[in-house]
Amino acid sequence: MQSFSRGWQFLKQAWQMAVADKDLIKPSIYTLFAGAIVSIIGIVPMVLVSVLFSNSGFFGQGIIFLFGVLLVFGEFIVSYIFSAMTVYLIYGYLSEGDGRMDKAWAIVKRDFFDLATLAAAATVVNTIKNMVKGNGNKGGRNMLSSLIGAIWTEAAYLILPAMVIEDIDLKNGIKRASQIVQDNLLLIGISTVGVKTVTTLIGLLLGLMGAVFGSALGYGIIYLAGGTTVTLGLVIGITIGLLIFFLFVMVATVIGTYTSTAYHTCLYLWARDMEKNEVFDQPVTAPAPLAAVLENI
Repeated sequence: MQSFSRGWQFLKQAWQMAVADKDLIKPSIYTLFAGAIVSIIGIVPMVLVSVLFSNSGFFGQGIIFLFGVLLVFGEFIVSYIFSAMTVYLIYGYLSEGDGRMDKAWAIVKRDFFDLATLAAAATVVNTIKNMVKGNGNKGGRNMLSSLIGAIWTEAAYLILPAMVIEDIDLKNGIKRASQIVQDNLLLIGISTVGVKTVTTLIGLLLGLMGAVFGSALGYGIIYLAGGTTVTLGLVIGITIGLLIFFLFVMVATVIGTYTSTAYHTCLYLWARDMEKNEVFDQPVTAPAPLAAVLENI
């Protein structure tokens, strides 16, 4: 219960930063629309390839698989680009009192190749995860697949701040994230401050609210249409209902993405300062949003 309370407290601290500096939340919103565009662009050729090569056996399946991998790669690039922007904006806000979009864009341009390698690594991990899961329903496979996904997600959240803030490549970013794990700072993310638990619960609640409100509004429109316009009313009702649902899902996604990125950025900055403390023997205070949560621990 304390873990959940601290996670909720951090979420409030993180969003206080976003209210004070609106730029901090913009990349989390941009990634939704950019990701949707990439999905549309990627899905259309996949559908065409599926139709054209549906009877081509192994060759056709290989082409479809390749397009699927490229689509996943594109989604990861979009996600990491805007997450990198969020990391640098939060870093700028905490260190200088202002997260500047122009600096964040410059960092993305500087680190684009490194972000692409991180996206490639994530694509490989995702492919392995799906291969482990396979087509069966065996509990062991599903559990291992979920574990692989969870470990990589947590690792990427720590690798990304290291790459962006320290201007290092993927190899050194993995080393830095591994060092954080070895120093047991990762335990803060898992057990002491339940950020993931809070964001997951908020996502579930908003998804449920979206489903309820969307269904109620959609059904109301269909009911009021009635008569000879029943088909038009059905289309409009379903469309508006789905739009309401996806609006709630989008809000939940932004909350989860921004809060998790803010948390792991603060965690990385704390770990970096702890390393400096070992060298210079100076007192270390966690970044303000995290310090406010940890002060009573």
